[in-house]
Amino acid sequence: MSAENLHVGVIGATGAVGVELINVMFDRNFPVGELTLFASERSAGKTVETKYGTKTIALFSVEEAKQCDIVFLAVSGDFAKEFAPQIAEGALVIDNSSAFRLNDDVPLIVPEINGDLAKTAKLIANPNCTTAIAAVALWPLHKAFGLKKVIVSTYQAASGAGQPGMNELREGLAAGLEGKPVPAEVFAHPLAFNVIPHIDSFQENGYTREEMKVTWKTRKIFGEPNLPVSCTAVRIPTERTHSEAIVVETEKVVTPAAAREALANAKGVKLVDDPANNVYPMPINATKQYDVEVGRIRSNLIFGDHGLELFVAGDQLLKGAALNAVQIAEAYIAD
Repeated sequence: MSAENLHVGVIGATGAVGVELINVMFDRNFPVGELTLFASERSAGKTVETKYGTKTIALFSVEEAKQCDIVFLAVSGDFAKEFAPQIAEGALVIDNSSAFRLNDDVPLIVPEINGDLAKTAKLIANPNCTTAIAAVALWPLHKAFGLKKVIVSTYQAASGAGQPGMNELREGLAAGLEGKPVPAEVFAHPLAFNVIPHIDSFQENGYTREEMKVTWKTRKIFGEPNLPVSCTAVRIPTERTHSEAIVVETEKVVTPAAAREALANAKGVKLVDDPANNVYPMPINATKQYDVEVGRIRSNLIFGDHGLELFVAGDQLLKGAALNAVQIAEAYIAD
């Protein structure tokens, strides 16, 4: 495919991820020759302001979408299941939903790890945000030392539940400060002034689906179907950017210094690791940043010289969604 003047379509352009997709393409000088924003009849014909100027939203149809070179989906999994395979008959489809992430015939791509898979695909799944952020930090360690076990605890922002989640957090904070009841409609419990160890539905094994996604999708992205990965996912009252505390047992001997060297040279990673000066990854600093911050690197007290602990923070609307999707498109058109 020529990397000049591409016709790019975005379905779901007015949502949080859709807006970020457009911004990231513009900021990274992605070769957009024509940009079409698709929506349903309810929104078609309306205008929106973008970095590419004022755009009129077009009525979605499969035939129109197929005329694009690349189509980003930032919509529900049900929509993707129904229409993505049809659109992919004409355009490359990069889907941000969960619809195809575990399909054996659909690549699940984090470009720093397996971007080569984009070259031959017509339908590509973008990983869920929690897994993508962890994977960027873990892959350099896996290459250098071999991962034997991975244990993750997440601290996930309200925006992981989209704009409604952010709205509920803001409303809850305001209500709580005024001594009023804090709402809980988007989340299972009030999120303001609270943390909730419950994201997505509980499974028969006691884990939530969000937690199992980290297991399933890390294995798929790494090409390691038997890698032991366990996760506890927690929603916290921050607006944007997910953080994760990660413990790993390694096949080879590992030291914090060696781990820092591996991470410092890794794509998509920013080493932020100077605890003596109170420098470590935090959502407030990682927000709106492309790279995943990694720090608090230390030997694990249980696994000794075969273990590490680290803390990561990554903007889940960027590396966990829009940025990763655009990087997939970049890998697809790269020479």
